[in-house]
Amino acid sequence: MDIHSDNPDHGFQYPGQFELCAMGLTAAALDAHLPRQLEAAGIQVLHGAVTTRPSSNGKYVSVRIPFLAASREDHERAHDVLRANPDVKWTI
Repeated sequence: MDIHSDNPDHGFQYPGQFELCAMGLTAAALDAHLPRQLEAAGIQVLHGAVTTRPSSNGKYVSVRIPFLAASREDHERAHDVLRANPDVKWTI
């Protein structure tokens, strides 16, 4: 089955800029480790735009990582890298 959109602005468009959010324990220093892991997997991270947000009790942190993906495969690889990290509890 071949699916095509009638609207080219609908859905993800490649190449493009995307953002993933990973959450885990603050002590894991995800903001330092995750961008390096993505780059090691061949993903171009936009370092100046990486942001963090602590949970209300400070135990957890969310890390938003913007990156460039040339293809759907790049996008999926970025998800796979984050999900494979044992310190990452959730991804969005």
